[in-house]
Amino acid sequence: MNKIRLGVNIDHVATVRNARGETYPSPLKAAILAEKHGADSITIHLREDRRHINDDDLKSIRSRLKVPLNLEIAATNEMLRIALKHKPPFICIVPEKRKEITTEGGLNLNYKKFFLKNIIKKLKKSNLRVSLFVEPKNSDILEAKNLNADCVEIHTGKFCNLVNLNGNYKNELIKIKKAVNLGNKIGLEVHAGHGLTYKSASILSKVKGISEFNIGHFLIGESIFYGLRDCIKQFKKIIK
Repeated sequence: MNKIRLGVNIDHVATVRNARGETYPSPLKAAILAEKHGADSITIHLREDRRHINDDDLKSIRSRLKVPLNLEIAATNEMLRIALKHKPPFICIVPEKRKEITTEGGLNLNYKKFFLKNIIKKLKKSNLRVSLFVEPKNSDILEAKNLNADCVEIHTGKFCNLVNLNGNYKNELIKIKKAVNLGNKIGLEVHAGHGLTYKSASILSKVKGISEFNIGHFLIGESIFYGLRDCIKQFKKIIK
């Protein structure tokens, strides 16, 4: 049985730093500590407006990490150039809106499809693993395969919100299970991310076929009280 990986997103360490325009807390330090305490990869999202992670963060983290860096980017020529320059081993293409607080949903894979396919082709030519951030819909899973992605990361936001509100999440869980099963069946590696907490990650850990969980906001928030080591240890225990 393959080990289920934990990717730790450290974007919000940069959010706290940028709130005061200081040089601390350091995203690089957070990345190194997360790696030390068991993260299988580190995720950062270099947004077009650089609202948290910036280009210097990318450069320093890429040069110091021993575990893979997973760079989240929008499907733009600027981000493609940056990805090809720094060559982080993992790339996740995500939708991006300037006014959103956080990513609001999966990619529209039918928007500028040829452009997206060309970006994926160029990234894969440089031997980078390419993931697409998608909704738990069979049509998106099939289209990701058609676009020649290596992986899909299923947007778990709606499911997690229902879990947090003690709502009925059964239908969303069924959608995720179906998407995971289809992805595995057609040869895609399937990941899960967005809004995950201990409770929602625990529920999804029982879904067979998810090979990677990417967790950020909750983990960084909890680490203020309990430290990165204990929070990473708890998530690793949940998803194993």
